[in-house]
Amino acid sequence: MTLAEELPELLPAWLPKQRWFAAKGRQVRSVAIASITPLRTDGVPLLDHVLLAVDFADDSPVQHYQLLVARREHPRGELEHVVIGAVGSHVAYDALWDTAVTEWLLDAIRTGHTAGDIRFVPEPGAEIAQGVPGRVLGVEQSNTSVSWGEQSILKLFRRVLPGINPDLELHRALRSVGSVDVAALQGAIEGVLHGEPVTLGMLQDFAANSADGWAMAQASVRDLFAEGDLRADEVGGDFAAEASRLGETVAVVHAELREALATGEADPRALAREWHDRLSASVAEVPALAEHAGPIDSIYDAVAALTGPLPTQRVHGDLHLGQTLRTPQGWLVIDFEGEPAAPLSERVRPDSTLRDVAGMLRSFDYAAFHQLSQWEPTDQWTDPDHDSQLVWRAREWAERNRSAFCDGYALRAGTDPREQNVLLRAFELDKAVYEVVYESRFRPAWSAIPLASIRRLTADAQSDAGV
Repeated sequence: MTLAEELPELLPAWLPKQRWFAAKGRQVRSVAIASITPLRTDGVPLLDHVLLAVDFADDSPVQHYQLLVARREHPRGELEHVVIGAVGSHVAYDALWDTAVTEWLLDAIRTGHTAGDIRFVPEPGAEIAQGVPGRVLGVEQSNTSVSWGEQSILKLFRRVLPGINPDLELHRALRSVGSVDVAALQGAIEGVLHGEPVTLGMLQDFAANSADGWAMAQASVRDLFAEGDLRADEVGGDFAAEASRLGETVAVVHAELREALATGEADPRALAREWHDRLSASVAEVPALAEHAGPIDSIYDAVAALTGPLPTQRVHGDLHLGQTLRTPQGWLVIDFEGEPAAPLSERVRPDSTLRDVAGMLRSFDYAAFHQLSQWEPTDQWTDPDHDSQLVWRAREWAERNRSAFCDGYALRAGTDPREQNVLLRAFELDKAVYEVVYESRFRPAWSAIPLASIRRLTADAQSDAGV
């Protein structure tokens, strides 16, 4: 029997156990081979690119995933944890953990190799690592990343969707204008699904000696809570200077995206309608939102009443502290895929830069209050009448860093996002409503964080209106 005949029998049990499989908890009815492209047909190991079509028992749409399948007669011990099963006289396994495969992949991109519909595409002038083994990084959920020393990192998109991935598209655009605020693109792996182009992977500069923005913010809040009588600006781990630099970086990236790609306009009334509809659906799913629906709708109505179109452009679309890296040279913005749950048509649609600003402001709230939940039960600090010292400190930290971020953004953008208070608050609320639904589904204990933010944002709006 061939790989195409034997592999589908092994995958229904193996696939749901993989951390990157996006449909956990759903019963897999069958796994079919959409395509197999041989990459190495002699030597050790054999290597094939396999595109899977996963069918579910609930009759939901088929999902496509990609595998690099290697085969050896006797896999080395360090590959046992990624074994798929026996195929003929060989053992098949997920190839990314095999250094012989990662060496081949890097060389394929460097040389512009083509196999069937799969193209390995180097960026002109890119400096791609050589002579170092690749190793899988264990930090991602939906994708798999392999790094080669401190020079190159490959992100393989496990779930494959028709169309060019926005992460690749925007990195190419930013490279065309010489951006230094993203990890430079070195190359890509591209293919075809149902006759449409697809992005299979992208190779970038590896941000050596970098720190994740979320981890840095969490450390800052821990430092604050550990001090008995110091304010946020008096603690050694104060994050405000970094928040300001990060605001500058985001503003520069926005300007570069305007330079590289087309801009447009949006009708504020249409935007408000989308938000109203999303809120109604969210209230139906999470009844805890119902008491806030009236005040939120009023804020959306204020956006609908704005005169003139809103300027739009390509934006990050899912910006938060976890999408940033602090290197010795400065901040980098990473992962331009957009909101993972949104369809591609939405993720590539021009939008207001305030969506990204609002995402970062929400992230500062999360950093402060997620940390607070480790110190005080949420049923205490979410009580509007509860005002402990730690609650006060969390609010102070969040507000200080939200303000610093906007200060930095205004310095480079020339306009302060807070001057568009009505629109910015509405973007924040839309994001917080989304967060409530997400947390209620997957992390119920965290839902108190966006609910508390909704309470604050609607109260601020009523105060501004003199209510």
